Amino acid sequence: MTTAVYVINEGGVATAALHPVRLEILSELKEPESAAGLARRIGMPRQQVNYHIRQLEGQGLVKLVGERKVRNCVERLVQAVGCSYVISPAALGELAADPDRIDDEASPAYLVAVMSQMIQEVAGLQHEADQPDKDPRTLALRATIRFRSQEAQNAFAAELTEEMARLVAKYHVPRASRRRIFRVLASAYPVPSGGRAKGVSTRGGR
Repeated sequence: MTTAVYVINEGGVATAALHPVRLEILSELKEPESAAGLARRIGMPRQQVNYHIRQLEGQGLVKLVGERKVRNCVERLVQAVGCSYVISPAALGELAADPDRIDDEASPAYLVAVMSQMIQEVAGLQHEADQPDKDPRTLALRATIRFRSQEAQNAFAAELTEEMARLVAKYHVPRASRRRIFRVLASAYPVPSGGRAKGVSTRGGR
């Protein structure tokens, strides 16, 4: 089964995926295909395509899903393991961003580090999804807001901080089972120029 978002956790796997030809191959292998069929589609020699497929398969980015007989030959059908990909900061080892090493908590660098930590931790939940004794459900809230003024923006930040502190104080208990310890993040940043401004979206589970 193809994963909606496949997280790459190792540097070697990231290197394999970022090769320009292999990026094209991964984008074309959302559905099963053979090396010969893929070569015809992207206009590249079959031997070259087959080499790159083998490299991707060796790194776990492409999987064998079946075979088909074409004339007197049997073609291997392969498929990418993900519909889309994210490279986890874990692939960088000690170079990965760490929020504990950044003093300015209002800086873009701090937010990037916090999001990096979240990617690493949430990626681990994907491996627990099929285990019956695990509860990997998450909660995601997204909203886009246009502020009338800088004063309104500051007031929103203060009220959000106060409300989050109130909820944490209300529901936090000093001792809880490991499966009920959650990390809650609240952040806000200017939408980049040309970015899509979507409305409120609430998705997830308990």
